[in-house]
Amino acid sequence: MVALPEAYTVVKGEGLPVIVAHGMGVDHRSLMMLDDAFAPGTKRIYLDLPGYGRTPALPEPGGLPELAQWFFETVNALVGEGERFALLGNSMGGALVRDTLSREPGRVAGMALIAPVVDPVMSHRNLAKHVVADPNPQLTGSLPQDKVIDFVTMGVNQSFDAWRRYQRYILPGTKLCDREANARLGKRYWLDGVPEERLGTYDGPTLIVTAQQDQIVGHEDQKTLLKHYPNAVYQTIDPSGHNIHVDNPEAVKPLVAAWSQKLVR
Repeated sequence: MVALPEAYTVVKGEGLPVIVAHGMGVDHRSLMMLDDAFAPGTKRIYLDLPGYGRTPALPEPGGLPELAQWFFETVNALVGEGERFALLGNSMGGALVRDTLSREPGRVAGMALIAPVVDPVMSHRNLAKHVVADPNPQLTGSLPQDKVIDFVTMGVNQSFDAWRRYQRYILPGTKLCDREANARLGKRYWLDGVPEERLGTYDGPTLIVTAQQDQIVGHEDQKTLLKHYPNAVYQTIDPSGHNIHVDNPEAVKPLVAAWSQKLVR
């Protein structure tokens, strides 16, 4: 039996564990810009998923089903069997936390989704148009193409402040991405069943944040989740692209703060 990789983690705060899962192509740092939004009494555990950052890649086949199983087992290892925890997932991380919640909902104190993947199959998604309302050629024209392409294609905020956030929190992780592992994941990008079909309903504190100009996962498919999460707060941020928290942190942080406060009441 092949040993699964141990997760590299960065831990902030003390209290209820909140496992934070990032998306494809980046690492744990991509969500750490939200850390000051969390309520006291939460222990944020930012992890690198396999093949990203400092966590070694999964063995073959290394697809999304295997990643979901790894994530579930890793959560148990981090918080302890039977212990309560909360989950926050961004993009692909949103699919992973939904899967884990559906396995043991009684242990989950709350779930937050930021631009989450709902249907892993891109052709099935209802996507938004990526529109940059205020282009900044002074910035984008001065940056090397290999550094700016994701910034331009994912986000709609081309301000210098947004670029500094991208440069600090997103770009370092893209440099550490295991491209072969990422390609294997892309070839097996589906879950073993729809998490909500296994779950039914979950009435814990839930946050779903989407972006009006998100051409990666859109903002319509996430509404189909609401019937399964009766206490969900659903918000579409405008203007924002797939990297909502980079484009518009001042809109995302209060939502995360309010959700996290519910966890520790």
